[in-house]
Amino acid sequence: MKTNDLILQTTTKVVLFIIILFSFHIFFAGHYTPGGGFVGGLLTSGAIILLMLAFDMKTVSLILPVNYIYMAATGLLFAGGTAAGALLFNVPLLTHAFGHVDLPILGDTALHTATIFDLGVFLVVVGVTMTIIQTIGEDE
Repeated sequence: MKTNDLILQTTTKVVLFIIILFSFHIFFAGHYTPGGGFVGGLLTSGAIILLMLAFDMKTVSLILPVNYIYMAATGLLFAGGTAAGALLFNVPLLTHAFGHVDLPILGDTALHTATIFDLGVFLVVVGVTMTIIQTIGEDE
């Protein structure tokens, strides 16, 4: 039986865009306010789950052909690499470096290695969460 999910699917397309934008805002604001990779990853996972609810898992896997296990492994390498990278400079574990760069359009921009760490956490959270959801939702 074919269901009519036109309202849910249309609303999901709009809400998905808003959630993803808010997720990026939370991710980049994580150094100075509450948020960061973990909360941004949860928001992104929630948006993908909403997409799976509105459409089906096969359609979402065609839209986002991502192997979430590899995503989690890549995030773990980023987070672990930046955490342990401090040991190469003979400083305590998880010590992050930062600096200011004058970019042509953006002007004076602060660059932090903590952003790479947060990106790793973001990828791990999205990868693990979506792997769990896809495993639970399989038809087999």
